[in-house]
Amino acid sequence: MILPAAFPPPWAGGWGEDRKGVFAEVVVRGVTMEMRWIPPGRFLMGSPEDEPGRSKDEGPQHGVTLSRGFWLAATPCTQAQWEAVMGSTPSLFKGPDRPVESVSWEDCRAYCAALNKLLPGLEARLPTEAEWEYACRAGTTSAFNDGSACTAPEGDVPALNRLDWYDRDSGGETHMVGQKAANAWWLYDMHGNVWEWCQDLYGSYASESQIDTTGAESGDFRVVRGGGWFFHARICRSAYRFWSHPGFRGDDLGFRLAAGQLPEKNERSEGRGAEEADAPGPRDEASAPRPERHALREKSRKAARK
Repeated sequence: MILPAAFPPPWAGGWGEDRKGVFAEVVVRGVTMEMRWIPPGRFLMGSPEDEPGRSKDEGPQHGVTLSRGFWLAATPCTQAQWEAVMGSTPSLFKGPDRPVESVSWEDCRAYCAALNKLLPGLEARLPTEAEWEYACRAGTTSAFNDGSACTAPEGDVPALNRLDWYDRDSGGETHMVGQKAANAWWLYDMHGNVWEWCQDLYGSYASESQIDTTGAESGDFRVVRGGGWFFHARICRSAYRFWSHPGFRGDDLGFRLAAGQLPEKNERSEGRGAEEADAPGPRDEASAPRPERHALREKSRKAARK
């Protein structure tokens, strides 16, 4: 593993190394957030055309190189971690160790700004979409980050039951973070529980391989990743992507903190298409603009009660 240039980082309230890498702790008012070091590397972003549950905006699958490492929280930001910085929680499902939800992209940016004032040098931010998928996959190319396939896109998936909270096992609410299995880089809750805001503007993928991509140049919506407690297994896959307005708040929408310098806008091609690197279905309830999505979500709830 390529280690950070400075370890421990100056902002760390604690740090260490285990069999899955190095970690550092963000400590604010007695509340700790574990940050895992994510090394630089290259991966295939998006999904192959034959992956069950695939949406058309997950392609074309293309190579992405992340030229430098970054820190990423081991879990979604919890309500305790949010309150330590912001003073109170807006969450519907209360609990200090549950993920904070009902926070907008703009709220998350305000949280990062406040945290950076408390811990200079942290460079707290949201992860880019490429960083999020790279970290979620942790070297895998499968639907889920334990190497498993999405065997029942709209049904019960035993592998996903071990990994996170989705419509088949959540009981209609969020749950304490870190209760299910971690991926190879010791990251939890990346396949459900709450959606996670990313830094990027939402846009279509390019077919060429990219270096340090930071998303679309323009647009009205921000990327969210990871699925959530209400959604089908196919929506919780590593490659699934959605968007929301940066001012929107929902009871299934939270975030995961990243730290370190944000990559510069750099989407130059490596000179190879997705096929050379290694080689999006109709829209659904999670691919509609948010107002329509909520109507469809309520329709699904009513159908489930019958």
